[in-house]
Amino acid sequence: MKYNIAILIVVLFLLSCNEKSENKENTGPVVERTALGLTEAQIQSAGIKLGKAEEKNISSRLTLNGKIDVPPQNLISVSMPMGGFLKTTHLLPGMHIKKGEVLATMEDQQYIQMQQEYLMARSKMTFLESEFKRQRELNQSKSSSDKVFQQTEMEYNDAKVSLMALAQKLKILNIRPESLTEENLSASIHLYSPIDGFVSKVNVNIGKYVNSTDVLFELINPADIHLNLKVFEKDLEHLVIGQNVLAYNNNQPEKKYSCEIILISQNLSPDRSAEVHCHFKEYHKSLFPGMYMNAEIEVSNKKVMALPEQALVSYNAKDYIFVAIGKSQYEMLEVIRGGSEGAYTEVNLVNGSDLKNSTVVLEGAYSLLMQLKNKPEEE
Repeated sequence: MKYNIAILIVVLFLLSCNEKSENKENTGPVVERTALGLTEAQIQSAGIKLGKAEEKNISSRLTLNGKIDVPPQNLISVSMPMGGFLKTTHLLPGMHIKKGEVLATMEDQQYIQMQQEYLMARSKMTFLESEFKRQRELNQSKSSSDKVFQQTEMEYNDAKVSLMALAQKLKILNIRPESLTEENLSASIHLYSPIDGFVSKVNVNIGKYVNSTDVLFELINPADIHLNLKVFEKDLEHLVIGQNVLAYNNNQPEKKYSCEIILISQNLSPDRSAEVHCHFKEYHKSLFPGMYMNAEIEVSNKKVMALPEQALVSYNAKDYIFVAIGKSQYEMLEVIRGGSEGAYTEVNLVNGSDLKNSTVVLEGAYSLLMQLKNKPEEE
């Protein structure tokens, strides 16, 4: 008999545990509390102070990204006007150069031939000039026919054109025609730097033959490198020409470079963004084309609803404020932070409600958060 009673007790106990387990499993998700009530003593202990959100003029900050770019007029491709062999060069990518500095020395037989043609044309020009003057005098005294004089004049003019054309070709090769004589003919010519800047690319090696269409070197004039920013359509209305920009890179975010907006593109890309070009107010050697940069732009002031910084609390990576919903009753509401200026921060309720008529906890918000989240749930 006693044995049967013991078995019955065990069965009832197991059924009871199973029922509790099922009840727990059927319990819905725990709803996190967002409101609480305090006693007068708790309010005084927490240092609760109430107030209203204020309208403040706060300038918002626009954060953008982009990269350093070089305008086409500042990117120089150096080519040889005529084919030739690269005899010497000392250039390396990244090397700084000065305007007029020798970049390379080229060598080829055709350079000698062009100098020869110029000297021969100059000698012929001297003869034809004398002959032209002689025939002109003879024609004036009727000692020579008009036909002979006209023939001489034509040959003289043709010679002048040929000589000037050859002189221009020599200048393209950096040879001064006025100083050229039969004693200083040379198979080598120099290429000079047209800018102050640095070398971007070296595409040839010593001994290589290059054609007139080959690019030997690429140079960059850093005097006008600029920052190319990507700005989405919704933010374009905040930007104007001449606006100040502070740029920095991820490696040294504390080092700011001052820029100025010089051009806002009128064309939108498929992702609804436009290019905004900014000029660096001062060139820094640490800035290189292609370098990725971040930028901050202070946009115009606007009136917004703002609260002191201590009225906002953070919880689970979100921002909240507490508003009074009755006597000693407070509710926690999620907000979105805006720009900050001084001790005030722009605040907007996530639910879209107007904050203007709400009574907000200005001081003691973190004490309310601790009481709300640490208080055990009622059974």
